[in-house]
Amino acid sequence: MKSFLSILLVLVVCTAYGQSSKKRKRDSDNTFQNSPSTVDPNFAPPEAPRHSKRRSGKGPTVESQKAYADRMHATVKAKRKAEKEMMKPQYSDPMYFGHKRPPKKRPPGKMKYCKVCGIRH
Repeated sequence: MKSFLSILLVLVVCTAYGQSSKKRKRDSDNTFQNSPSTVDPNFAPPEAPRHSKRRSGKGPTVESQKAYADRMHATVKAKRKAEKEMMKPQYSDPMYFGHKRPPKKRPPGKMKYCKVCGIRH
């Protein structure tokens, strides 16, 4: 029984490996792509990209420092504006609960379902 199961396991593994959908690269295909053919006898391999001149100095430039300072200034300004907006009662008072104005207080028999917050009031 054990030998039958081990043979069955080997067969399952072999068939699974044979049916794998991964494409394998072959070195022989790659050599044909980079050589001249009768279709294109003047084949030239692609040239390596040339790098632009690099700066000799290391460290940040004046322009990059100015851009960084501008970004930081804009970030601080946006945070202050957002903080000021959150001070409004619409965001700080729990009675508003997602509404622009506080909802009306109705008696228990006349309460309506609110589409904004999902509760009755």
